[in-house]
Amino acid sequence: MTIHIEDLKFQSIIGILDFERVKPQDVIVNAEIEYDDTEGFVNYADIANIIKKTVIKGEFLLIEDALKEINLKLIKEYKAIKSINLKITKPSILPDCKVSVSDYFKSQS
Repeated sequence: MTIHIEDLKFQSIIGILDFERVKPQDVIVNAEIEYDDTEGFVNYADIANIIKKTVIKGEFLLIEDALKEINLKLIKEYKAIKSINLKITKPSILPDCKVSVSDYFKSQS
């Protein structure tokens, strides 16, 4: 089974530029989570909440660090997860485009 979370939008402090550390900016997260439904229930509402809280609370300097932290928390919380494809977008950081970083994580179990 696969859970898709598309365009989860919220505001957070994220980035290394001086002005990014002062005022929260829009962040959009997309996630594709493959899981084994024979190993348990994976609650997509809880996953969306974990993603949002992790990024807001973390106030990460790098999107890459936010991706890694989200992955660690989700894998720890849900043993049924087999893989996670995450993308974090900062839609307003540049005037003429959206900027994103993504990564694919495969469970070790």
